[in-house]
Amino acid sequence: MSTVTGARRVLVVEDEASLADLARLYLERDGYVVDVAIDVDDAERALRTHRPDAVLLDIGLPGPRDGIDLVRGLRARDDWTPVVFVTARDDEVDRVLGLELGGDDYVTKPYSPRELVARVKAVLRRHDRARASDRDETALVVGRVRLDPARRLAWADDQPVDLTTTEFDLLTHLMRRPGRVFGRAELLSQVWAYPADDSSRTVDVHVAQLRAKLGAASPIRTVRGVGYAADDRA
Repeated sequence: MSTVTGARRVLVVEDEASLADLARLYLERDGYVVDVAIDVDDAERALRTHRPDAVLLDIGLPGPRDGIDLVRGLRARDDWTPVVFVTARDDEVDRVLGLELGGDDYVTKPYSPRELVARVKAVLRRHDRARASDRDETALVVGRVRLDPARRLAWADDQPVDLTTTEFDLLTHLMRRPGRVFGRAELLSQVWAYPADDSSRTVDVHVAQLRAKLGAASPIRTVRGVGYAADDRA
């Protein structure tokens, strides 16, 4: 295991030993310190002990509780450590559920180990960049939604709204330039730091979750065939 001072720490929660070893190998090659847990109880102990910078989490863990339960507990404790879901269930329901509960990204088995590392790296980079850019920024208001970037707080119709890290970053990006229409590929590149890909459903899933949480106050407007904007006309 890497012991480099100041290295970022990743908790890999995976019950298949071969996959856990593969993820550990590639993450350590990239300079990360890696801890491995095989179930929810093991993961909760590792979270308390090591306080990782990010979690790579298999949804389908053995035992009475799965990966969704682990994240639900994290978010209930107001712990917003970035989480990348790993799932063998390649359908939209699992993806939406995972993102709704507070996952920052997902990959589907079988996956490329290099893609896995790239996803973790992108989530951490986005997390760091958001904290740095938010530190001195004043409140953002569009319509009936208000954001406090410095404290990472959101309100809709003056009621607090709990947003995941990625949801907050996406909404902040849209509200910083009200009325400006962003294409899906553009948002993937600028918010997720992924290569532009118009075919990805990632942006649509997050927008759907934002609208569900913000309700009638949501300032997000769909521009058909183009993308999304935040303004009073939503």
